[in-house]
Amino acid sequence: MARPGEPPGRIRGRFMVPLRALLFWALVYSYCGLCACLELLKLLWSIGRRPGKTFQWVTRENPPACLNDPSLGTHCYVRIKDSGLRFHYVAAGERGKPLMLLLHGFPEFWYSWRHQLREFKSEYRVVALDLRGYGETDAPSHKENYKLDCLITDIKDILESLGYNKCMLIGHDWGGMIAWLVAICYPEMVTKLIVVNFPHPSVFTEYILQHPSQLIKSGYYFFFQMPWFPEFMFTINDFKVLKNLFTSQTTGIGRKGCRLTAEDIDAYLYIFSQPGALTGPINHYRNIFSCLPLQHHEVTMPTLLLWGEKDAFMEVEMAEITRIYVKNHFRLTILSEASHWLQQDQPDIVNKLIWTFLKEDVTRKRE
Repeated sequence: MARPGEPPGRIRGRFMVPLRALLFWALVYSYCGLCACLELLKLLWSIGRRPGKTFQWVTRENPPACLNDPSLGTHCYVRIKDSGLRFHYVAAGERGKPLMLLLHGFPEFWYSWRHQLREFKSEYRVVALDLRGYGETDAPSHKENYKLDCLITDIKDILESLGYNKCMLIGHDWGGMIAWLVAICYPEMVTKLIVVNFPHPSVFTEYILQHPSQLIKSGYYFFFQMPWFPEFMFTINDFKVLKNLFTSQTTGIGRKGCRLTAEDIDAYLYIFSQPGALTGPINHYRNIFSCLPLQHHEVTMPTLLLWGEKDAFMEVEMAEITRIYVKNHFRLTILSEASHWLQQDQPDIVNKLIWTFLKEDVTRKRE
């Protein structure tokens, strides 16, 4: 109801806010339903072709040897006082060296950083984390425990629990989203920021609403809003979806990349075939639409954005737009033949680019 003497423009403004929210959530749930229907059709197709195999999957009992490779570092755990959660991580390099903290994407875990653990341990204390809900890290049961605020605070608390007040922060995919947000919310804790195949969160939210092609590529964000069905779809045909993400021609590592070995695939299958292992990771996405858009945007530390141009999930145009949110030196490198899984796909090139960025003059202003 309008207040006496209230200007018409202000009245329209008061009604536009809830209307936009209504339209936004209508889009979210409508697209969620569409994606669910498409996945159901895939399920029915699989049942029609191979009814005996569709509902067969195996829990891997024993970890492959690569997960205990001593050259990758030491398996460690830290319990956070405030949340009470125990986090698992693999650490390489001497204690006391500058900290390099690595945040993985979906559906990955600490092992996706194996090439970087070996490479940077000579000059850094390299820590590859299992994010909340992943791998051997504790997984709270309620989806409310996976809001972005919780995930950002996790990184702050882990940093302090490791005895550091700042780090070189590197994130890929969903871990890149978290890395951007940590850099925005706790800039004093991030000396340099490196993100792999994920744009600034504000770029992502604006771009996806304006470009239907990216909306389609991000369909899994919407599908994951459903309870239990996404987890089930990952398990059919003995986790075929998980295998295909890394190996298929459309989404996997290309012919010119460093392809995952059979043992690497076994490592992923071991982690995600455990009972309930997919719910925590997917819960990360089940709060995303209630947490965006951001109230604060600017990134104030030197930033490197690495991008595989053959990314099947993220359009490369978002990489360049990201520049406007970085109020310091910003370097963007696009690798033309690389996939979404960039640090595994082209590890030698990625490591070289990271070394160059870490060693260059940090006082230089953005060009």
